[in-house]
Amino acid sequence: MGAYKTITHEKKGGIGYLTLNRPEVRNAINQEMIDEMLDALSQIEKDFEIRVLIVTGAGKAFQAGADIAELKQMKPLDLLRWNEGIVRINARLEKLPQPVIAAVNGAAMGGGLELALACTFRIVAESAKMGLPEVKLGIIPGTGGTQRLPRLIGKGKAAEIILTGDAIDAAEAYRIGLANRIAPDGETLQIAEELAARILPNAPVAVEMAKDSLEIGKDLPLEQAVQYSQKNCVACFSTQDMQEGMAAFFEKRKPIFSGK
Repeated sequence: MGAYKTITHEKKGGIGYLTLNRPEVRNAINQEMIDEMLDALSQIEKDFEIRVLIVTGAGKAFQAGADIAELKQMKPLDLLRWNEGIVRINARLEKLPQPVIAAVNGAAMGGGLELALACTFRIVAESAKMGLPEVKLGIIPGTGGTQRLPRLIGKGKAAEIILTGDAIDAAEAYRIGLANRIAPDGETLQIAEELAARILPNAPVAVEMAKDSLEIGKDLPLEQAVQYSQKNCVACFSTQDMQEGMAAFFEKRKPIFSGK
């Protein structure tokens, strides 16, 4: 796919792979990575051959947050623009039509955890640590962690993670609902692919509409969220895939979906 310096992007069998590729600094995010990720995500969003996206890290870490060396040189306005780039990455991940699986192969700290929170699922290696340690540096999570974490696991546990700045292990992440699965070390990508393989046979438009209902509905009052999802449901009835799915059900065979 695109020739990048800080990430790699490829696709295979309906699955897209976006790999953070700065292993020498534990995949810390810098301006070049921000620019390249935004470019890659704009391509993925329009690539209907990609049905599920997996985001992972090269080397031993998923992502260890911001590149502090770059960060401490910035003036406030520069920092605002830099931070806004990461906010846009996370928002774009969340709003992609494809489900996104974070294969958390190692440490996901600070911005790394915020990136994982913007994904639909999180598969976490058994030795991985996750946390938002910003208060230990005199700052707070700045790209969505204070908002996405409590929406996912509840205010009480989120407050404990954010206000102590302490990391948690994979077992605790799974217990509190932050991780969907724990993977043996070295098998995170494989477990993510197994989850993707369970999604791929389903109707592409239905998966997209269901994900959209989840993401939009979580921030709406219940009655409005139900109304919104109802319209997405009705939209599915206009697709060829709905006709194929219903026919396959009555004919007792596996459906062959076209994404139309």
